[in-house]
Amino acid sequence: MPSYKYKQKRLFVENVSVLNLAKRNLTPFYLYSGLQLKENYLNFVKNFKNINPLICFSVKSNSNIFILRFLGKLGSGADVVSSGELLKALKAGIKPNKIVFSGVGKSEEELKLAIKKKILLINIESESEAILINKLSKKINRKTSIGLRLNPDVFVNTHKKISTGKAEDKFGLSKKDLLLLCKKIDKLKNLRLNALSVHIGSQILSDNPYKKSLNIIADIIKKTKIKFKFIDLGGGFGISYQKKDRKIKLKSYAKLVSNFKKKFNCNIIFEPGRSIIGNTGALISKVQYIKKGSNRSFIILDAGMNDFMRPALYDAFHDIIPVTKTSKKIKGPVEFVGPICETTCKFGRYKNYQKLNENNYVAISNVGAYGFVLSSNYNTRPLIAEIFVNKNKHKKIRKRQNLLELIKL
Repeated sequence: MPSYKYKQKRLFVENVSVLNLAKRNLTPFYLYSGLQLKENYLNFVKNFKNINPLICFSVKSNSNIFILRFLGKLGSGADVVSSGELLKALKAGIKPNKIVFSGVGKSEEELKLAIKKKILLINIESESEAILINKLSKKINRKTSIGLRLNPDVFVNTHKKISTGKAEDKFGLSKKDLLLLCKKIDKLKNLRLNALSVHIGSQILSDNPYKKSLNIIADIIKKTKIKFKFIDLGGGFGISYQKKDRKIKLKSYAKLVSNFKKKFNCNIIFEPGRSIIGNTGALISKVQYIKKGSNRSFIILDAGMNDFMRPALYDAFHDIIPVTKTSKKIKGPVEFVGPICETTCKFGRYKNYQKLNENNYVAISNVGAYGFVLSSNYNTRPLIAEIFVNKNKHKKIRKRQNLLELIKL
């Protein structure tokens, strides 16, 4: 998290003391760096400047309306997967012609809304969906812009739960089925086939799977002889959660995409999420208790798996850093755990860690993506606050849920 640095042994986000924020706000809470968010977005734009793509931020990675509005002002569109996300993107000021609707199980009501709002694309994932969209569009005498989502059957070296481009995955159409549907689309008079779409997974750290997908897309274009207005290449670009994680080489991938664009004369869409928002966020939590176990010390935090699900769901690593540094060490290994009544409510284990006391604070790092959006009221716990920092100012962009409201019948 580049924007989180120590000054005189105290953690700061940009020019704001994390300790001061923790003392003034009820923990746990999410914390974001506006400067880092802006830098990440503009770096993505810079890497693909020769392509001039439409960047549709993946709303499922972080759907806070303040953040969507912040990115929208920088020029971002939105990739949405529900009517709720679509309405949030519109409320944030993102124009319909910059919104792409993806997802394997869109309801009739969701499709009606997307058609009504005249968004840029609805990415279709089955023949049944194509027939339904055509039927709904015909009722209001409208021609709806669609894309066909390809499942390229490409292996991605990522967690099996976030791989979306293998033949056994539920997403998209196989190459064979997509080619057949291309022939049938002409009979669906209220559809306008504008795009070919692909999204192969998340937290991808190599450009090789993307290269393979591009080759398959090129072959489909040649076989169908369709001049697609857009090629939606999805997202999935990974970030470094650990030192061993290598960053994806976006510049080399950009060259491939640039050559592809020149060859097929199409517009490119990207759907980044994690690579834009991931390293901007930290979860600030207080040490409630320190408990000696048989072979380790348990650092019991006030944050639970309901606040941050990724370690329990994906065995994900997120470095836990102290808000105040000291040279003293805890004897033996430690494990950071939360209060939820599940063994999986834990955040990380360390062989060595600095000494902590009860009521000290820690920051769980790189939680900007798939953090708050995966949180819940499990154990009847209120949803926590989100705070946004920009230079030396901070703003609460989501209030902590009121417990009394939570227990109302």
